[in-house]
Amino acid sequence: MVDYFLGEDGLESVYAWSIPILAAIILAEMIYSHISEAKLYNGKDVATSIFLAVLNFGLDLVMKAFAMAVMFFFYNHRLFTWDFTLWYWLLCFVVTDFAYFVLHYVDHHSRAFWAVHITHHNSEYFNLTTGFRSPVLQPLYRYLYFSPLAFLGFDPWHIMVVYAIGQVYGTWVHTQTVKSMGILEYILVTPSHHRVHHACNIKYLDRNMGMCLIIWDKMFGTFEKEDPNVPVKYGIYPKMPDNKPDTVLFYEWRKIWKDIKQPGLKLSDRINYIFNSPGWRHDGTGKTVRQYQKDYLERKNKQKEGKQKKSA
Repeated sequence: MVDYFLGEDGLESVYAWSIPILAAIILAEMIYSHISEAKLYNGKDVATSIFLAVLNFGLDLVMKAFAMAVMFFFYNHRLFTWDFTLWYWLLCFVVTDFAYFVLHYVDHHSRAFWAVHITHHNSEYFNLTTGFRSPVLQPLYRYLYFSPLAFLGFDPWHIMVVYAIGQVYGTWVHTQTVKSMGILEYILVTPSHHRVHHACNIKYLDRNMGMCLIIWDKMFGTFEKEDPNVPVKYGIYPKMPDNKPDTVLFYEWRKIWKDIKQPGLKLSDRINYIFNSPGWRHDGTGKTVRQYQKDYLERKNKQKEGKQKKSA
């Protein structure tokens, strides 16, 4: 069994057994959506998600040999050598999930990486096919986050198998049909947690970054529980002008290009427009997510104080 997972056969098998199961679940959710008139799906939106998934998969294939070569370079100079026990696999899962959390956090807090990741968030629908709505260019750099794990002695193929399993689970949480998972809400990223992540409400922005384990968000202050008093609004703000493939792919890149072309900017300002937080502006007129949320909390506190004075 261990020898099997040493190669890419294990990686391919994860997708091979998960695809028919996922297809069946998607079909079931579509039928439920139609019967209940929940309107969870839109044909054009599903087509866009599949289009992005195919592009991502193609780039992933192109980058595969290079990415694995980089990871095996670190593995061949590893600090530790592990026995392939159950504890090894559990630890591999935990550190891989944490590496993804870091990757996802950076994707939301650095504008160039947000320009890549935004394709996963720009749908106003939230269903199982949203999980296929891939950040197309992510294979260009994703392996850099997993390379330190190889340096610590985790076999790159094992890392990618565990990551693939996490991806499968991460696809399943893109649903509105599961309201709560009970006690698992305290441990795992659940559909409820991930609905928050895909929201464009100010309260919910940049929350719940984990793929499998929600503990990272609770440890690093990015956790937010779904609030029944704040219904989730999906998509991005401001909305894209249209849903054409080139707009979906290059929406934020075009905005970045427009910003760095402004005359009279210092080099540091141009770099900040590329890598600083989305919303940053050199003249101080912009607002980052943290600034929006700070203003939001101040307004909520004032409203609360106002109600308390009235009731006193």
